[in-house]
Amino acid sequence: MTPMIIGFIGIFALLFLIAIRVPVAISLLSVSFFGIASAYGWQVAFGIFSAVPYNFAASWTLSSVPMFLFMGFIAYHSGLTQGLFNAARAWVGMLPGGIAVASVVGAGGFSAVTGSSVACAAAMGRIAIPEMRKSGYDDSIATGSIAAAGTIGALIPPSIILILFGIQAQVSIVSLFFGGFIIGMITLFAYCAVIVGLAIIRPKMLPRGPAVPFNERMGALVEVWPVVVLIIAIFGGLAAGWFTTTESGAYGALFTAIIGIARRRLSWIAFKKSVMDTLLGVGSLFIVAIGANAFTRFVALTGITGALNEQIISLHPSPLVLLLLIAGFYLILGMFLEPIGAMLLTLPLLLPIVETAGINVIWLGILIAKLLEIGMITPPVGLNVFVIQSVARDVSLEKIFKGVTWFLLVDCVIVTGMILTRDMF
Repeated sequence: MTPMIIGFIGIFALLFLIAIRVPVAISLLSVSFFGIASAYGWQVAFGIFSAVPYNFAASWTLSSVPMFLFMGFIAYHSGLTQGLFNAARAWVGMLPGGIAVASVVGAGGFSAVTGSSVACAAAMGRIAIPEMRKSGYDDSIATGSIAAAGTIGALIPPSIILILFGIQAQVSIVSLFFGGFIIGMITLFAYCAVIVGLAIIRPKMLPRGPAVPFNERMGALVEVWPVVVLIIAIFGGLAAGWFTTTESGAYGALFTAIIGIARRRLSWIAFKKSVMDTLLGVGSLFIVAIGANAFTRFVALTGITGALNEQIISLHPSPLVLLLLIAGFYLILGMFLEPIGAMLLTLPLLLPIVETAGINVIWLGILIAKLLEIGMITPPVGLNVFVIQSVARDVSLEKIFKGVTWFLLVDCVIVTGMILTRDMF
């Protein structure tokens, strides 16, 4: 068999393994290793696999991932999440559906210090869902709004998805961060608008909260200053060029730890939990990323990338048609795979095609992050929905998926707008 035939067999084998629920990392690594061995021999396969894990893990830029994760877990175990929600509730709780709006705003703030959609949904869900249910909110809206709000963590920096995309595509992570921030804020305000609109139409489902005196609202802002300081310090430093993206993760973790200690919220037990959560998170991320790098080598060596590129070019698709196909592909993929695995699985084949088509790769990274965010709340494997169900165990998955439907519709409108205005980037 020729290397290209082996390559196509490898792709079908990969899809089969994923379909039967073999973990994405194991699927990528096994297909890549045995595929390279079949095409070029065992010596080449062992040589590549002795180099790929080290070369990837030793990447200086990649060291920002564990640092940003560590920053998020310290913030969570130090109780910054509660302060964000309390402040948001004090200022917007009197709006129609005010507690749900406060949850979305709080999730947006927490996204700026965690970079993880799952962590954001879990942290805000534990705080906000009991409050909404206590105030008489419909269960589907109470849980669905938090599941959707958590996905903002995939866009607002420091987004782990954007960092990994920047490393894989070899583009500026800072540019990805600023673009992701813009789309993340648009998403946040759109979610809030949906909640207010639903509350006006169906006030019994989302009751309005009581007005909070001005002095109490100002007092609630005291709890938010650590997050404000972190955001200004990290992203102000990035914009000013005081430190790189990689260094910003370390500075963020250090500043968060200092704030936690100064407020007497970061105990030794909380610190150890933060370290263990970070190690577990980094380990699961890195093994998938290493598998994706190995798969990149495999498809490149077998010539599939070049063949697919030539085939698509021969069809002369317009950028709009190509982007619509990409969007549909990721929306379907997001129904069955977790976001990071889905992205790293597909980028080796996708990037050469979009570069040839002249599509801005940085803009594409933000679009993919948005599409993967939608996958976090799309049945049947909406990861954030399952996270929220673990928090509110007496609420069925069907109710939570029903609650996120409104936010899915808004996301589709935002994606359509991004595609139609792509020439502005």
